[in-house]
Amino acid sequence: MNLLVGLGNPGLVYSENRHNLGFMVVDEIHRRYDFAPYRLKFDGELSEGELGTAKVLLLKPTTFMNESGKCVGAAARFYKIAPDKLIVLHDEIDLAPGKVRVKIGGGMAGHNGLKSIGQHFGQEFWRVRIGIGHPGEKDLVTGHVLRDFAPTDRNWVSKIIDVIADAIPLLILGRDTEFMAKVGLASGLLQKVDTKEKDWASNRQKESPK
Repeated sequence: MNLLVGLGNPGLVYSENRHNLGFMVVDEIHRRYDFAPYRLKFDGELSEGELGTAKVLLLKPTTFMNESGKCVGAAARFYKIAPDKLIVLHDEIDLAPGKVRVKIGGGMAGHNGLKSIGQHFGQEFWRVRIGIGHPGEKDLVTGHVLRDFAPTDRNWVSKIIDVIADAIPLLILGRDTEFMAKVGLASGLLQKVDTKEKDWASNRQKESPK
C-alpha cells in the first residue's frame, strides 16, 4: 500500500493559495485516475484507488498545515505504511516557480507541514517539492505562501500540476529516476517560457507611452 499526501489548508478561503499546491496536485490525481470519492477519516480527506498495479491512498489533511503530521501519522500507522511508500507533495519556496525536485529523507527546509509529519512519522519519506519561489525576505514568507497565485502564474501552475499527475505512477512504482526525468524536463521548459513571458511583459511596459 502507498500513501500519497498533498499538503495544504482546508477551506475555500485557502483553496487557491500557493501553500495549497499539494492539495491541487492530489485533487488532479484523484480526478484523473480511478479513485473512490473522498471520505473523512484520520482528520483528513481519504480516497482509495490504484495507479498502475499499485494500491494507493490519497490523503489531504484537514488539520491545517502545521498539524498535518497528526493526520498523516494516524493513517500511516493504521495502514502500516512503510517509510518508502509515503510520498508527500508540497510547495517549496526554495525552488523557482515551476521547478520540481524529488528526494527521500533529509531536512524539512523550514516547511511546517513537513516538520509536523517528521514528528509523527519520522523523516525517511519521499517529498515532491514544487517550487513557488521566494518573496526575497524572510518576513514576507508567510504572506507569500498564504496568498493566491497571481493571474500570471496560472499558466505554469496548471501545466506543472498536469505533468506531475501524468508522471506520478512512475514514482509510485519505484521508478523515481524516470519520474524526475519526465517532470524535470517539463518544469525546465516551463521556466524558460515563464522567463520569456516576463521579459516580453517587461519590454511592453517599457515601450508603453507614459
